[in-house]
Amino acid sequence: MTPEDALQKYFGMPAFRAPQGDIIRAVLEKKDTLVVMPTGGGKSLCFQLPALLLPGVTLVVSPLIALMKDQVDALQARGLPAGLLNSSQTLEQQRETLDAIRNRTLKLVYVAPERVRPQSSPNALPREVSR
Repeated sequence: MTPEDALQKYFGMPAFRAPQGDIIRAVLEKKDTLVVMPTGGGKSLCFQLPALLLPGVTLVVSPLIALMKDQVDALQARGLPAGLLNSSQTLEQQRETLDAIRNRTLKLVYVAPERVRPQSSPNALPREVSR
C-alpha cells in the first residue's frame, strides 16, 4: 500500500500537506528523520501513518496526558489500533494496554515519559514489553 493509499484509507484525506509526503516517505525508507513543524502543521500524521504501514508497534512518548488521550481517541474512532499508558489510568487499564502490546494488537501506543524509565523504576514498562 502506498502512503497516498494509506492516507485515503485510514484518514480519509485525498492528499498530503507539504511537507508531510516527503517526511513520511523518508520514515518508510528508514532514514533518520527530524521534523520540526508548527502547532497544527500535521506532525502527528508524519508518525501515525508510517506506524500503520510498518511492522511492530510505535511508541510515542508524550508528557501531555490530555493530548495523548485526544490522539488515541481520534485514532480509535477511525478504527485504528492505538492505546496509551499513563498515570491517569487504573491498574486494570494499564494491564489491558500491556496485554495488547504483548499480543501485538496495537500499532501506536502513547506513553508517558515515566513509563520508559530504567527497569529499576516502579513505573517502567515491564522488560518483556520494553524490548
